[in-house]
Amino acid sequence: MATQEEILEGLAEIVNEIAGIPTEDVQLDKSFTDDLDVDSLSMVEVVVAAEERFDVKIPDDEVKNLKTVGDAVKYILDNANA
Repeated sequence: MATQEEILEGLAEIVNEIAGIPTEDVQLDKSFTDDLDVDSLSMVEVVVAAEERFDVKIPDDEVKNLKTVGDAVKYILDNANA
């Protein structure tokens, strides 16, 4: 089971690969759209990559609730390997 720190690190790498955002900018309190300029298409790519990396299923209706990096980390923590 991944720790919060490991999930944050993994998400930072994913966001960096997909959106070109420096990994150090991906913090728990950052909004994907407002702070990190991740558009809806890139967000889908981030979700798919996170699902693969963390062995978690993120339903489409949950994605809209993942506004910040912290929301995504918490969701993965709560649902990974469930």
